[in-house]
Amino acid sequence: MTAGTTEAKPAARPAAADDSERIGATRWLILLGLITAAIMEVLDTTIINVALPQMAGNLGATMQEISWVSTGYILSNVVVLPMTAFFTERFGRRRYLTASIILFAVASFLCGTSHSLVELVMWRVLQGAGGAALLSTAQATIRQIFPRDQQGLVQSVFLLGIIVAPTLGPTLGGWITDNYTWNWCFFINVPIAMTSTFLVTTFLHDPPGRRRAGRVDWLGIGLLTVGLGALQYVLEEGNQDDWFSSATILRLSILAAVCLVTMVWWELTPRNKHPIINFGVLRNRELAASIFLFIALGFGLYGGVFIFPLFTQNLLHFTPTETGLALLPGGLATAVTALICGQLLNGPRPLVDSRVLIALGVAIFVASMWDLGHLTTAAGEPDVRLALIVRGAGLGFLFTPINHVAYASLKPAEAQQASGLINLARQLGGSFGIAILINYVTVHTQYHRVDLLANVYPGQPLMDERLRALTAGLVAHGYNPEAAQRGALALLDQQVMRQASMLSYNDAWMLLLITFVVVSPAILLLRRHRGAAAPVDAH
Repeated sequence: MTAGTTEAKPAARPAAADDSERIGATRWLILLGLITAAIMEVLDTTIINVALPQMAGNLGATMQEISWVSTGYILSNVVVLPMTAFFTERFGRRRYLTASIILFAVASFLCGTSHSLVELVMWRVLQGAGGAALLSTAQATIRQIFPRDQQGLVQSVFLLGIIVAPTLGPTLGGWITDNYTWNWCFFINVPIAMTSTFLVTTFLHDPPGRRRAGRVDWLGIGLLTVGLGALQYVLEEGNQDDWFSSATILRLSILAAVCLVTMVWWELTPRNKHPIINFGVLRNRELAASIFLFIALGFGLYGGVFIFPLFTQNLLHFTPTETGLALLPGGLATAVTALICGQLLNGPRPLVDSRVLIALGVAIFVASMWDLGHLTTAAGEPDVRLALIVRGAGLGFLFTPINHVAYASLKPAEAQQASGLINLARQLGGSFGIAILINYVTVHTQYHRVDLLANVYPGQPLMDERLRALTAGLVAHGYNPEAAQRGALALLDQQVMRQASMLSYNDAWMLLLITFVVVSPAILLLRRHRGAAAPVDAH
Protein backbone atom coordinates (compact mmCIF):
# COMPACT_ATOMS: atom_id res chain seq x y z
CA MET A 1 0.00 0.00 0.00
CA THR A 2 1.45 3.34 -0.99
CA ALA A 3 2.17 6.02 1.52
CA GLY A 4 -0.48 8.60 2.07
CA THR A 5 -3.32 6.29 1.23
CA THR A 6 -5.93 5.44 3.73
CA GLU A 7 -6.68 1.79 4.40
CA ALA A 8 -10.12 0.89 3.13
CA LYS A 9 -12.59 -0.02 5.84
CA PRO A 10 -15.42 -2.47 5.35
CA ALA A 11 -18.71 -0.73 4.71
CA ALA A 12 -20.97 -0.53 7.70
CA ARG A 13 -23.85 -2.94 7.51
CA PRO A 14 -27.27 -1.37 7.62
CA ALA A 15 -29.06 -1.74 10.91
CA ALA A 16 -32.13 -3.04 9.16
CA ALA A 17 -30.11 -5.86 7.61
CA ASP A 18 -28.66 -6.82 11.00
CA ASP A 19 -32.15 -6.82 12.48
CA SER A 20 -33.43 -8.94 9.62
CA GLU A 21 -30.68 -11.52 10.13
CA ARG A 22 -31.18 -11.52 13.90
CA ILE A 23 -34.90 -12.15 13.58
CA GLY A 24 -34.38 -14.80 10.90
CA ALA A 25 -33.60 -17.52 13.42
CA THR A 26 -36.36 -16.55 15.85
CA ARG A 27 -39.32 -15.49 13.72
CA TRP A 28 -40.58 -19.08 13.59
CA LEU A 29 -40.54 -19.24 17.39
CA ILE A 30 -42.50 -15.97 17.44
CA LEU A 31 -44.93 -17.50 14.94
CA LEU A 32 -45.38 -20.51 17.25
CA GLY A 33 -46.16 -18.24 20.19
CA LEU A 34 -48.67 -16.20 18.19
CA ILE A 35 -50.38 -19.26 16.72
CA THR A 36 -50.87 -20.89 20.13
CA ALA A 37 -52.39 -17.65 21.45
CA ALA A 38 -54.71 -17.32 18.44
CA ILE A 39 -55.90 -20.94 18.66
CA MET A 40 -56.56 -20.48 22.37
CA GLU A 41 -58.68 -17.39 21.72
CA VAL A 42 -60.73 -18.73 18.82
CA LEU A 43 -61.23 -22.13 20.47
CA ASP A 44 -62.65 -20.40 23.53
CA THR A 45 -65.49 -18.89 21.50
CA THR A 46 -66.97 -22.33 20.67
CA ILE A 47 -65.66 -24.76 23.30
CA ILE A 48 -67.85 -23.12 25.94
CA ASN A 49 -71.11 -23.50 24.01
CA VAL A 50 -71.24 -27.25 24.62
CA ALA A 51 -70.73 -26.78 28.37
CA LEU A 52 -73.45 -24.14 28.83
CA PRO A 53 -76.15 -26.60 30.04
CA GLN A 54 -73.82 -27.95 32.73
CA MET A 55 -72.86 -24.42 33.76
CA ALA A 56 -76.54 -23.46 34.03
CA GLY A 57 -77.21 -26.44 36.29
CA ASN A 58 -74.22 -25.81 38.55
CA LEU A 59 -74.79 -22.06 38.85
CA GLY A 60 -78.59 -22.20 39.14
CA ALA A 61 -79.17 -20.15 35.99
CA THR A 62 -81.67 -20.44 33.16
CA MET A 63 -80.47 -21.12 29.61
CA GLN A 64 -81.27 -17.51 28.67
CA GLU A 65 -79.19 -16.23 31.59
CA ILE A 66 -76.27 -18.58 30.97
CA SER A 67 -76.09 -17.45 27.34
CA TRP A 68 -74.47 -14.27 28.67
CA VAL A 69 -71.33 -16.34 29.24
CA SER A 70 -70.93 -16.33 25.45
CA THR A 71 -72.54 -12.95 24.82
CA GLY A 72 -70.33 -11.09 27.32
CA TYR A 73 -67.18 -12.50 25.74
CA ILE A 74 -68.21 -11.59 22.19
CA LEU A 75 -69.38 -8.11 23.22
CA SER A 76 -66.04 -7.07 24.69
CA ASN A 77 -64.07 -8.82 21.94
CA VAL A 78 -65.93 -6.96 19.17
CA VAL A 79 -65.55 -3.61 20.94
CA VAL A 80 -61.77 -3.95 21.45
CA LEU A 81 -60.90 -5.41 18.01
CA PRO A 82 -60.94 -2.13 16.03
CA MET A 83 -58.94 -0.40 18.79
CA THR A 84 -56.04 -2.87 18.76
CA ALA A 85 -54.06 -0.69 16.33
CA PHE A 86 -54.34 2.26 18.74
CA PHE A 87 -53.22 0.19 21.73
CA THR A 88 -50.32 -1.28 19.74
CA GLU A 89 -49.05 2.15 18.72
CA ARG A 90 -49.60 3.55 22.19
CA PHE A 91 -47.91 0.84 24.24
CA GLY A 92 -45.87 -1.15 21.73
CA ARG A 93 -46.86 -4.47 20.22
CA ARG A 94 -44.67 -6.58 22.54
CA ARG A 95 -46.11 -5.00 25.69
CA TYR A 96 -49.67 -5.04 24.37
CA LEU A 97 -49.51 -8.65 23.18
CA THR A 98 -47.93 -9.83 26.43
CA ALA A 99 -50.46 -7.95 28.56
CA SER A 100 -53.33 -9.34 26.47
CA ILE A 101 -52.14 -12.94 26.80
CA ILE A 102 -51.67 -12.57 30.56
CA LEU A 103 -55.09 -10.91 30.91
CA PHE A 104 -56.66 -13.74 28.92
CA ALA A 105 -54.97 -16.40 31.07
CA VAL A 106 -55.83 -14.75 34.40
CA ALA A 107 -59.43 -14.20 33.32
CA SER A 108 -59.63 -17.84 32.17
CA PHE A 109 -58.46 -19.07 35.56
CA LEU A 110 -60.92 -16.82 37.37
CA CYS A 111 -63.73 -18.04 35.07
CA GLY A 112 -62.92 -21.61 36.08
CA THR A 113 -63.09 -20.73 39.79
CA SER A 114 -66.34 -18.72 39.54
CA HIS A 115 -69.19 -19.64 41.88
CA SER A 116 -71.92 -17.35 40.51
CA LEU A 117 -73.23 -16.29 37.13
CA VAL A 118 -72.41 -12.61 37.69
CA GLU A 119 -68.83 -13.48 38.59
CA LEU A 120 -68.43 -15.75 35.57
CA VAL A 121 -69.84 -13.20 33.10
CA MET A 122 -67.60 -10.44 34.53
CA TRP A 123 -64.44 -12.51 33.98
CA ARG A 124 -65.64 -13.52 30.52
CA VAL A 125 -65.91 -9.84 29.57
CA LEU A 126 -62.27 -9.33 30.62
CA GLN A 127 -61.28 -12.48 28.78
CA GLY A 128 -62.87 -11.20 25.57
CA ALA A 129 -61.05 -7.87 25.89
CA GLY A 130 -57.73 -9.68 26.22
CA GLY A 131 -58.52 -12.02 23.34
CA ALA A 132 -58.87 -9.26 20.74
CA ALA A 133 -55.11 -8.75 20.39
CA LEU A 134 -54.48 -12.49 20.15
CA LEU A 135 -55.98 -12.36 16.66
CA SER A 136 -55.57 -8.83 15.35
CA THR A 137 -52.18 -7.79 16.71
CA ALA A 138 -50.78 -11.30 16.28
CA GLN A 139 -51.75 -11.45 12.61
CA ALA A 140 -50.37 -7.95 11.94
CA THR A 141 -47.11 -8.90 13.67
CA ILE A 142 -46.71 -11.92 11.41
CA ARG A 143 -47.25 -9.65 8.44
CA GLN A 144 -44.51 -7.33 9.69
CA ILE A 145 -41.80 -9.82 10.67
CA PHE A 146 -41.92 -12.14 7.64
CA PRO A 147 -40.90 -11.06 4.13
CA ARG A 148 -43.58 -10.96 1.47
CA ASP A 149 -42.34 -14.06 -0.37
CA GLN A 150 -43.10 -16.15 2.75
CA GLN A 151 -46.47 -14.59 3.56
CA GLY A 152 -48.54 -17.14 1.63
CA LEU A 153 -47.25 -20.02 3.76
CA VAL A 154 -47.07 -18.35 7.19
CA GLN A 155 -50.47 -16.69 6.87
CA SER A 156 -52.06 -20.00 5.87
CA VAL A 157 -50.47 -21.70 8.88
CA PHE A 158 -51.74 -18.93 11.17
CA LEU A 159 -55.21 -19.06 9.62
CA LEU A 160 -55.45 -22.79 10.31
CA GLY A 161 -56.09 -22.01 13.95
CA ILE A 162 -58.70 -19.37 13.17
CA ILE A 163 -60.57 -21.63 10.72
CA VAL A 164 -60.23 -25.08 12.28
CA ALA A 165 -60.57 -24.16 15.97
CA PRO A 166 -64.28 -23.19 15.78
CA THR A 167 -64.97 -26.57 14.19
CA LEU A 168 -62.98 -28.54 16.78
CA GLY A 169 -64.32 -26.54 19.73
CA PRO A 170 -67.62 -28.43 20.15
CA THR A 171 -65.83 -31.81 20.00
CA LEU A 172 -63.25 -30.86 22.61
CA GLY A 173 -65.80 -29.08 24.79
CA GLY A 174 -68.10 -32.10 24.73
CA TRP A 175 -65.27 -34.46 25.68
CA ILE A 176 -64.12 -32.25 28.57
CA THR A 177 -67.67 -31.79 29.83
CA ASP A 178 -68.46 -35.52 29.65
CA ASN A 179 -65.24 -36.64 31.34
CA TYR A 180 -64.43 -33.76 33.72
CA THR A 181 -66.30 -30.53 34.58
CA TRP A 182 -66.99 -27.31 32.68
CA ASN A 183 -64.30 -25.56 34.74
CA TRP A 184 -61.59 -27.33 32.76
CA CYS A 185 -62.77 -25.66 29.56
CA PHE A 186 -61.18 -22.54 31.08
CA PHE A 187 -58.26 -24.08 32.99
CA ILE A 188 -56.71 -25.58 29.83
CA ASN A 189 -55.97 -22.04 28.63
CA VAL A 190 -53.48 -21.37 31.42
CA PRO A 191 -50.55 -23.62 30.33
CA ILE A 192 -51.08 -22.62 26.68
CA ALA A 193 -50.94 -18.94 27.65
CA MET A 194 -47.77 -19.50 29.68
CA THR A 195 -46.04 -21.03 26.66
CA SER A 196 -47.19 -18.22 24.38
CA THR A 197 -46.13 -15.53 26.88
CA PHE A 198 -42.63 -17.02 27.16
CA LEU A 199 -42.13 -17.11 23.38
CA VAL A 200 -43.46 -13.58 22.80
CA THR A 201 -41.57 -11.89 25.64
CA THR A 202 -38.34 -13.70 24.81
CA PHE A 203 -38.12 -13.28 21.05
CA LEU A 204 -40.44 -10.45 19.97
CA HIS A 205 -39.22 -6.85 20.15
CA ASP A 206 -40.69 -3.57 18.97
CA PRO A 207 -39.30 -1.77 15.93
CA PRO A 208 -37.77 1.61 16.83
CA GLY A 209 -39.80 4.77 16.42
CA ARG A 210 -43.19 3.10 16.13
CA ARG A 211 -44.78 4.07 19.43
CA ARG A 212 -47.18 7.00 19.17
CA ALA A 213 -47.82 9.57 21.85
CA GLY A 214 -50.39 12.32 21.88
CA ARG A 215 -53.94 13.05 22.84
CA VAL A 216 -56.36 10.15 23.21
CA ASP A 217 -59.49 10.14 21.07
CA TRP A 218 -61.86 9.59 23.99
CA LEU A 219 -64.92 10.61 21.97
CA GLY A 220 -64.09 8.03 19.31
CA ILE A 221 -63.51 5.34 21.94
CA GLY A 222 -66.83 6.15 23.61
CA LEU A 223 -68.85 6.16 20.38
CA LEU A 224 -67.18 2.96 19.20
CA THR A 225 -67.74 1.16 22.52
CA VAL A 226 -71.40 2.13 22.82
CA GLY A 227 -72.17 1.60 19.12
CA LEU A 228 -70.57 -1.82 18.70
CA GLY A 229 -71.72 -2.96 22.14
CA ALA A 230 -75.34 -2.05 21.38
CA LEU A 231 -75.16 -3.63 17.91
CA GLN A 232 -73.71 -6.87 19.25
CA TYR A 233 -76.36 -7.04 21.99
CA VAL A 234 -79.11 -6.63 19.38
CA LEU A 235 -77.64 -9.43 17.26
CA GLU A 236 -77.19 -11.76 20.23
CA GLU A 237 -80.52 -11.18 21.99
CA GLY A 238 -82.82 -9.99 19.19
CA ASN A 239 -84.24 -13.36 18.18
CA GLN A 240 -85.36 -14.44 21.65
CA ASP A 241 -86.83 -10.97 22.33
CA ASP A 242 -88.78 -11.03 19.03
CA TRP A 243 -86.61 -8.31 17.53
CA PHE A 244 -88.19 -4.87 17.11
CA SER A 245 -91.34 -5.79 18.99
CA SER A 246 -89.10 -5.41 22.05
CA ALA A 247 -88.64 -1.81 23.16
CA THR A 248 -85.13 -2.58 24.42
CA ILE A 249 -84.00 -4.04 21.09
CA LEU A 250 -85.53 -1.12 19.18
CA ARG A 251 -83.85 1.51 21.35
CA LEU A 252 -80.48 -0.21 21.24
CA SER A 253 -80.73 -0.53 17.45
CA ILE A 254 -81.30 3.22 17.14
CA LEU A 255 -78.49 3.90 19.61
CA ALA A 256 -76.09 1.65 17.68
CA ALA A 257 -76.92 3.33 14.36
CA VAL A 258 -76.52 6.86 15.74
CA CYS A 259 -73.25 6.10 17.58
CA LEU A 260 -71.61 4.23 14.69
CA VAL A 261 -72.56 6.83 12.06
CA THR A 262 -71.34 9.62 14.35
CA MET A 263 -68.15 7.69 15.07
CA VAL A 264 -67.35 7.28 11.37
CA TRP A 265 -67.96 11.02 10.79
CA TRP A 266 -65.77 11.95 13.77
CA GLU A 267 -62.92 9.65 12.75
CA LEU A 268 -62.88 11.12 9.23
CA THR A 269 -63.19 14.80 10.17
CA PRO A 270 -59.94 16.84 9.87
CA ARG A 271 -60.50 18.24 13.37
CA ASN A 272 -59.71 14.83 14.84
CA LYS A 273 -55.92 14.77 14.79
CA HIS A 274 -55.56 11.40 16.58
CA PRO A 275 -58.39 9.09 15.38
CA ILE A 276 -58.87 5.81 17.20
CA ILE A 277 -59.49 4.10 13.83
CA ASN A 278 -57.69 5.06 10.64
CA PHE A 279 -60.37 4.55 8.01
CA GLY A 280 -57.89 5.80 5.44
CA VAL A 281 -56.65 2.23 4.89
CA LEU A 282 -60.03 1.45 3.28
CA ARG A 283 -59.01 3.57 0.31
CA ASN A 284 -57.09 0.46 -0.68
CA ARG A 285 -59.44 -1.30 -3.08
CA GLU A 286 -58.18 -4.82 -2.34
CA LEU A 287 -58.53 -4.33 1.42
CA ALA A 288 -62.07 -2.92 1.13
CA ALA A 289 -63.19 -5.79 -1.14
CA SER A 290 -61.51 -8.35 1.13
CA ILE A 291 -63.32 -6.99 4.20
CA PHE A 292 -66.60 -7.30 2.32
CA LEU A 293 -65.75 -10.92 1.49
CA PHE A 294 -64.70 -11.61 5.09
CA ILE A 295 -68.14 -10.52 6.32
CA ALA A 296 -69.65 -13.19 4.05
CA LEU A 297 -67.09 -15.74 5.21
CA GLY A 298 -67.87 -15.06 8.85
CA PHE A 299 -71.55 -15.38 7.98
CA GLY A 300 -70.97 -18.81 6.43
CA LEU A 301 -68.39 -20.13 8.91
CA TYR A 302 -69.88 -19.15 12.28
CA GLY A 303 -73.51 -19.23 11.14
CA GLY A 304 -73.09 -22.72 9.69
CA VAL A 305 -71.23 -24.05 12.73
CA PHE A 306 -73.99 -22.67 14.99
CA ILE A 307 -77.02 -24.15 13.21
CA PHE A 308 -75.40 -27.48 12.31
CA PRO A 309 -75.61 -28.96 15.86
CA LEU A 310 -79.24 -27.81 16.10
CA PHE A 311 -79.97 -29.43 12.76
CA THR A 312 -78.30 -32.78 13.47
CA GLN A 313 -79.35 -33.20 17.11
CA ASN A 314 -82.97 -32.06 16.73
CA LEU A 315 -83.77 -33.68 13.39
CA LEU A 316 -81.22 -36.42 12.68
CA HIS A 317 -80.95 -37.39 16.38
CA PHE A 318 -77.15 -37.21 16.56
CA THR A 319 -75.55 -37.21 19.99
CA PRO A 320 -73.24 -34.24 20.85
CA THR A 321 -70.22 -36.49 20.34
CA GLU A 322 -71.49 -37.67 16.95
CA THR A 323 -72.10 -34.06 15.96
CA GLY A 324 -68.55 -33.10 16.88
CA LEU A 325 -67.09 -36.08 15.03
CA ALA A 326 -69.14 -35.20 11.95
CA LEU A 327 -67.58 -31.73 11.95
CA LEU A 328 -64.03 -33.05 12.40
CA PRO A 329 -63.30 -34.26 8.82
CA GLY A 330 -64.46 -30.90 7.47
CA GLY A 331 -62.00 -29.12 9.74
CA LEU A 332 -59.19 -31.36 8.51
CA ALA A 333 -60.20 -30.67 4.90
CA THR A 334 -59.94 -26.95 5.63
CA ALA A 335 -56.45 -27.43 7.05
CA VAL A 336 -55.28 -29.34 3.98
CA THR A 337 -56.65 -26.89 1.41
CA ALA A 338 -55.43 -23.87 3.39
CA LEU A 339 -51.89 -25.27 3.39
CA ILE A 340 -52.14 -26.03 -0.34
CA CYS A 341 -53.17 -22.43 -0.97
CA GLY A 342 -50.31 -21.22 1.19
CA GLN A 343 -47.81 -23.13 -0.92
CA LEU A 344 -49.36 -21.91 -4.18
CA LEU A 345 -49.26 -18.29 -3.01
CA ASN A 346 -45.79 -18.46 -1.45
CA GLY A 347 -42.79 -16.84 -3.05
CA PRO A 348 -42.23 -13.54 -4.86
CA ARG A 349 -44.28 -14.76 -7.83
CA PRO A 350 -47.25 -16.93 -6.72
CA LEU A 351 -47.96 -19.95 -8.90
CA VAL A 352 -51.70 -19.24 -9.03
CA ASP A 353 -53.69 -16.02 -9.12
CA SER A 354 -55.43 -15.51 -5.76
CA ARG A 355 -58.65 -14.61 -7.56
CA VAL A 356 -58.74 -18.05 -9.20
CA LEU A 357 -58.42 -19.77 -5.82
CA ILE A 358 -61.14 -17.54 -4.31
CA ALA A 359 -63.51 -18.29 -7.20
CA LEU A 360 -62.76 -22.01 -6.81
CA GLY A 361 -63.48 -21.76 -3.07
CA VAL A 362 -66.82 -20.04 -3.72
CA ALA A 363 -67.79 -22.76 -6.21
CA ILE A 364 -66.87 -25.57 -3.78
CA PHE A 365 -68.69 -23.90 -0.88
CA VAL A 366 -71.80 -23.34 -3.01
CA ALA A 367 -71.77 -27.04 -4.01
CA SER A 368 -71.65 -28.09 -0.35
CA MET A 369 -74.54 -25.79 0.56
CA TRP A 370 -76.57 -27.24 -2.34
CA ASP A 371 -75.92 -30.73 -0.96
CA LEU A 372 -76.91 -29.77 2.61
CA GLY A 373 -79.94 -27.90 1.27
CA HIS A 374 -81.36 -31.07 -0.27
CA LEU A 375 -81.03 -33.52 2.63
CA THR A 376 -84.06 -35.32 4.03
CA THR A 377 -84.98 -36.61 7.48
CA ALA A 378 -83.70 -40.02 6.34
CA ALA A 379 -80.16 -38.66 5.98
CA GLY A 380 -77.44 -40.26 8.06
CA GLU A 381 -73.97 -39.39 9.25
CA PRO A 382 -72.24 -40.37 5.95
CA ASP A 383 -74.46 -37.97 3.97
CA VAL A 384 -73.70 -35.10 6.32
CA ARG A 385 -69.99 -35.90 6.55
CA LEU A 386 -69.45 -35.70 2.79
CA ALA A 387 -71.17 -32.32 2.55
CA LEU A 388 -69.10 -30.98 5.46
CA ILE A 389 -65.84 -32.20 3.95
CA VAL A 390 -66.68 -30.33 0.73
CA ARG A 391 -67.63 -27.26 2.79
CA GLY A 392 -64.37 -27.41 4.72
CA ALA A 393 -62.33 -27.69 1.52
CA GLY A 394 -64.10 -24.62 0.15
CA LEU A 395 -63.36 -22.57 3.27
CA GLY A 396 -59.66 -23.39 2.97
CA PHE A 397 -59.65 -22.09 -0.61
CA LEU A 398 -61.31 -18.87 0.58
CA PHE A 399 -59.64 -17.72 3.78
CA THR A 400 -55.99 -17.99 2.77
CA PRO A 401 -56.23 -16.29 -0.67
CA ILE A 402 -58.53 -13.49 0.57
CA ASN A 403 -56.20 -12.86 3.49
CA HIS A 404 -53.22 -12.83 1.12
CA VAL A 405 -54.85 -10.31 -1.21
CA ALA A 406 -55.97 -8.08 1.67
CA TYR A 407 -52.40 -7.52 2.88
CA ALA A 408 -50.55 -7.74 -0.43
CA SER A 409 -50.57 -4.02 -1.27
CA LEU A 410 -50.40 -2.67 2.29
CA LYS A 411 -47.36 -1.20 3.96
CA PRO A 412 -46.18 -3.02 7.12
CA ALA A 413 -47.20 0.03 9.19
CA GLU A 414 -50.78 -0.33 7.91
CA ALA A 415 -51.03 -4.02 8.71
CA GLN A 416 -52.17 -3.54 12.31
CA GLN A 417 -55.09 -1.27 11.42
CA ALA A 418 -56.11 -3.54 8.55
CA SER A 419 -55.91 -6.62 10.76
CA GLY A 420 -58.26 -5.09 13.34
CA LEU A 421 -60.84 -4.26 10.67
CA ILE A 422 -60.53 -7.68 9.00
CA ASN A 423 -61.06 -9.59 12.24
CA LEU A 424 -63.92 -7.26 13.19
CA ALA A 425 -65.54 -7.94 9.81
CA ARG A 426 -65.27 -11.69 10.31
CA GLN A 427 -66.65 -11.51 13.86
CA LEU A 428 -69.54 -9.23 12.90
CA GLY A 429 -70.26 -11.43 9.89
CA GLY A 430 -70.54 -14.39 12.26
CA SER A 431 -72.85 -12.46 14.59
CA PHE A 432 -75.06 -11.43 11.69
CA GLY A 433 -75.03 -14.99 10.41
CA ILE A 434 -76.12 -16.52 13.72
CA ALA A 435 -78.84 -13.91 14.29
CA ILE A 436 -80.22 -14.07 10.75
CA LEU A 437 -80.12 -17.87 10.44
CA ILE A 438 -81.84 -18.47 13.79
CA ASN A 439 -84.64 -16.07 12.87
CA TYR A 440 -84.80 -17.50 9.35
CA VAL A 441 -85.18 -21.08 10.59
CA THR A 442 -87.85 -20.05 13.13
CA VAL A 443 -89.95 -18.13 10.60
CA HIS A 444 -89.63 -20.72 7.84
CA THR A 445 -90.52 -23.58 10.18
CA GLN A 446 -93.88 -21.93 10.82
CA TYR A 447 -94.29 -21.15 7.13
CA HIS A 448 -93.68 -24.76 6.08
CA ARG A 449 -95.86 -26.09 8.90
CA VAL A 450 -98.82 -24.05 7.68
CA ASP A 451 -98.13 -25.18 4.11
CA LEU A 452 -97.96 -28.86 5.10
CA LEU A 453 -101.08 -28.69 7.28
CA ALA A 454 -103.04 -27.59 4.23
CA ASN A 455 -102.65 -31.18 3.01
CA VAL A 456 -103.48 -32.84 6.35
CA TYR A 457 -107.24 -33.13 6.73
CA PRO A 458 -109.80 -35.93 7.24
CA GLY A 459 -110.61 -37.66 3.98
CA GLN A 460 -107.14 -37.12 2.51
CA PRO A 461 -106.11 -40.70 1.52
CA LEU A 462 -102.47 -40.58 2.66
CA MET A 463 -103.40 -38.85 5.91
CA ASP A 464 -106.12 -41.41 6.71
CA GLU A 465 -103.76 -44.28 5.92
CA ARG A 466 -100.99 -42.88 8.12
CA LEU A 467 -103.43 -42.21 10.96
CA ARG A 468 -104.79 -45.77 10.83
CA ALA A 469 -101.26 -47.21 10.90
CA LEU A 470 -100.24 -45.08 13.88
CA THR A 471 -103.44 -45.91 15.76
CA ALA A 472 -102.98 -49.63 15.15
CA GLY A 473 -99.42 -49.46 16.38
CA LEU A 474 -100.42 -47.77 19.64
CA VAL A 475 -103.25 -50.26 20.20
CA ALA A 476 -100.72 -53.08 19.73
CA HIS A 477 -98.66 -51.50 22.52
CA GLY A 478 -101.57 -51.61 24.97
CA TYR A 479 -103.36 -48.28 24.41
CA ASN A 480 -107.16 -48.27 24.44
CA PRO A 481 -108.77 -47.14 21.15
CA GLU A 482 -109.57 -43.61 22.35
CA ALA A 483 -106.08 -42.99 23.77
CA ALA A 484 -104.55 -44.54 20.65
CA GLN A 485 -106.52 -42.13 18.46
CA ARG A 486 -105.31 -39.11 20.43
CA GLY A 487 -101.76 -40.43 20.48
CA ALA A 488 -101.81 -41.05 16.72
CA LEU A 489 -102.86 -37.45 16.10
CA ALA A 490 -100.05 -36.22 18.35
CA LEU A 491 -97.50 -38.40 16.52
CA LEU A 492 -98.79 -37.16 13.17
CA ASP A 493 -98.39 -33.58 14.35
CA GLN A 494 -94.78 -34.33 15.40
CA GLN A 495 -94.05 -35.76 11.97
CA VAL A 496 -95.47 -32.66 10.29
CA MET A 497 -93.36 -30.45 12.58
CA ARG A 498 -90.24 -32.51 11.85
CA GLN A 499 -90.75 -32.18 8.12
CA ALA A 500 -91.37 -28.44 8.47
CA SER A 501 -88.14 -28.07 10.46
CA MET A 502 -86.26 -30.10 7.86
CA LEU A 503 -87.47 -27.83 5.08
CA SER A 504 -86.56 -24.71 7.09
CA TYR A 505 -82.99 -25.94 7.60
CA ASN A 506 -82.81 -26.73 3.88
CA ASP A 507 -83.82 -23.11 3.27
CA ALA A 508 -81.11 -21.90 5.68
CA TRP A 509 -78.37 -23.76 3.82
CA MET A 510 -79.70 -22.36 0.55
CA LEU A 511 -79.62 -18.86 2.06
CA LEU A 512 -75.89 -19.33 2.70
CA LEU A 513 -75.52 -20.46 -0.91
CA ILE A 514 -77.31 -17.34 -2.21
CA THR A 515 -75.20 -15.10 0.07
CA PHE A 516 -71.96 -16.37 -1.43
CA VAL A 517 -73.26 -16.06 -4.97
CA VAL A 518 -74.35 -12.46 -4.32
CA VAL A 519 -70.99 -11.35 -2.83
CA SER A 520 -68.82 -13.21 -5.34
CA PRO A 521 -68.65 -10.24 -7.81
CA ALA A 522 -66.41 -8.53 -5.24
CA ILE A 523 -63.68 -10.87 -6.52
CA LEU A 524 -63.56 -8.72 -9.66
CA LEU A 525 -62.37 -5.78 -7.55
CA LEU A 526 -59.22 -7.65 -6.58
CA ARG A 527 -55.96 -7.37 -8.48
CA ARG A 528 -53.08 -9.76 -8.90
CA HIS A 529 -49.88 -8.52 -7.29
CA ARG A 530 -46.42 -9.31 -8.53
CA GLY A 531 -43.02 -8.22 -7.42
CA ALA A 532 -40.14 -8.99 -5.14
CA ALA A 533 -40.43 -9.55 -1.47
CA ALA A 534 -40.84 -6.52 0.68
CA PRO A 535 -38.35 -6.11 3.53
CA VAL A 536 -39.44 -6.92 7.03
CA ASP A 537 -39.79 -4.06 9.46
CA ALA A 538 -36.95 -3.14 11.79
CA HIS A 539 -37.08 -5.60 14.65
